[in-house]
Amino acid sequence: MTEFLNFAVFGIYPYIALATLIVGSVLRYDKDPYTWRAGSSQLLRRKQLMWGSVLFHLGVLVIFVGHFVGLLTPIAVFDALGVTHTAKQLMAIIGGGIAGVIGIIGATLLIHRRFFDARVRAASSFADNMIILILWVQLALGLGTIPVSLRHLDGAEMVNFMNYSQGIFTFNFEASNFIIEASPIFKTHMFLGLTILLLFPFTRLVHMLSAPVRYMWRSGYQIVRTKKKRI
Repeated sequence: MTEFLNFAVFGIYPYIALATLIVGSVLRYDKDPYTWRAGSSQLLRRKQLMWGSVLFHLGVLVIFVGHFVGLLTPIAVFDALGVTHTAKQLMAIIGGGIAGVIGIIGATLLIHRRFFDARVRAASSFADNMIILILWVQLALGLGTIPVSLRHLDGAEMVNFMNYSQGIFTFNFEASNFIIEASPIFKTHMFLGLTILLLFPFTRLVHMLSAPVRYMWRSGYQIVRTKKKRI
């Protein structure tokens, strides 16, 4: 029963989440492009929004890049560079820990602003409230994995996570076996991460896929006129 649940959650669910992420994002952009944005409430409690947003986005960006590079880079590359498993584990703990603290402070500021300011709360949707709470929990779980990681400085468990992650993208349907003995807090963290990918196309998170790069080759200038007051 344990093996079946492990395979269902970490062998099948990742493909459901990734397929929903890709197909859902494409369909939303094609069918409902005017919702492809993060609703703005920057005129309300602007200072708290600025600090919360900067800290949150900085922390999450560092964590995302760290996870992407750390988990999906072949182990042979780290070996060729002379980076030991212990060194990589310590870099992940220190870098991820600092970024996690920064991110959760920012998320806490955003949650406080969203739930304790009546005007911001009135301008927020259920999806807005839900996703920031889920992200806060995810950051907290990530920080909660640090004490467990400190007990495995040989890097053996980290290598299992790397093999698992790379196995998912290479369609190794037995990849879930690499993490069958992993700590429950790691599994909860991973499950919630997959759930965030599943929810991604239906929330404000889609704005992460957009960047104003078209302005770099926009032809001509944007003309802005002011209405002069008549005397």
